[in-house]
Amino acid sequence: MRVLVAYSSKYGATRGIADRVGERLTELGHEVDIERCDDVEYPEGFDAFVIGSAAYMGKWRKEARRFVRHNADLLAGRPTWLFSSGPLGTDRVDKDGNDVLVAAAPKDFEEFEERIHPRGTMVFFGALDVDKLRGPDRIVSWMPENDALPEGDFRDWDAVDGWTAAIDAELATSAA
Repeated sequence: MRVLVAYSSKYGATRGIADRVGERLTELGHEVDIERCDDVEYPEGFDAFVIGSAAYMGKWRKEARRFVRHNADLLAGRPTWLFSSGPLGTDRVDKDGNDVLVAAAPKDFEEFEERIHPRGTMVFFGALDVDKLRGPDRIVSWMPENDALPEGDFRDWDAVDGWTAAIDAELATSAA
């Protein structure tokens, strides 16, 4: 099956997740292209889609939102999965007992559920390298209230691999 893994990544952590998903799907026998959302020219040529974006302030990046909205009819008619990255740290539950990954789901997922009916959505932990930050992001990282912002790579590769295996299993079922 020909699969497009499209992503929007500001500092590279989401691209890393997209690359991992694409590599695993390739190993599982699919023909996979991995492209930035803004670089996809012919989405009609794909049988299935995995689309991911970093989330900031509860929203996907503009390029990913635009890609889904522009291609909504196509995506609604083909197997599609969505992922987001962003929460930092390793704690799955916050101080109030809420699941951090559930709370970090971008608001866009609700809209896309109605428009394209994805087969699944997932939120993965992200990564933060303060030295890579630029512009307003760099200034925000210096603010005293952000001292608790954990720096490091918190991506859970086992979770990414497990989710990708589930996508492969569903693709195998739909191709049969």
